[in-house]
Amino acid sequence: MIELIAFLGNPGPEYQNNRHNAGRLLAAVLPFALSWQKKYKGLYAGLDSRALKPPSSPVDGPDGLKLPALPPRLHFLMPETYMNLSGESVKAAASFFKIPPEKILVIHDELELPLGVAAFKFSGGLGGHNGLRSMKSCFGTADFWRLRIGIGRPNHDNISGWVLSDFGNPEKPVLDQVLEACASALTRSLLEGPEALLPEWNKKKIG
Repeated sequence: MIELIAFLGNPGPEYQNNRHNAGRLLAAVLPFALSWQKKYKGLYAGLDSRALKPPSSPVDGPDGLKLPALPPRLHFLMPETYMNLSGESVKAAASFFKIPPEKILVIHDELELPLGVAAFKFSGGLGGHNGLRSMKSCFGTADFWRLRIGIGRPNHDNISGWVLSDFGNPEKPVLDQVLEACASALTRSLLEGPEALLPEWNKKKIG
């Protein structure tokens, strides 16, 4: 089960609506309230896992399978170390709460998926993503969960300029749909385990 959720991006208003901040944008539309405070080189929030569902909720999943037991508390983090040092913040929180990498979900932008597509994935390559590189460097492994939010590749070679540019007005309706769907999927992954979303969310087209 997932115990720590990290929303990658860059801090500061100048980066707020950048494509590279797709992960942090998702944190703003979660269907449950979080109280953020400065900790672990980032903004941290804890949540009693019982807040994800009412006490009367069924203990069985949609196929009659028994849902896994939730950890008592879930941990949410927005690193403020800037993207290329994201792992330092996530490592600080994971070390404090003794959470292994395989129980961490990292939410990030993904060049290799077009806008309107999102995907859950465990481990695998880093795709040149500086936040994922930092995670692997700090944890010594790439064996953590990812929720990848597609931003697409530009039709030019200035990748840095592309990821640090804002989503355009024509893109925002699609982005809003993606974030809403990903927020629901994130909640489901916490309740059922991220494995339950595969293969539906291998490459999920939204909108």
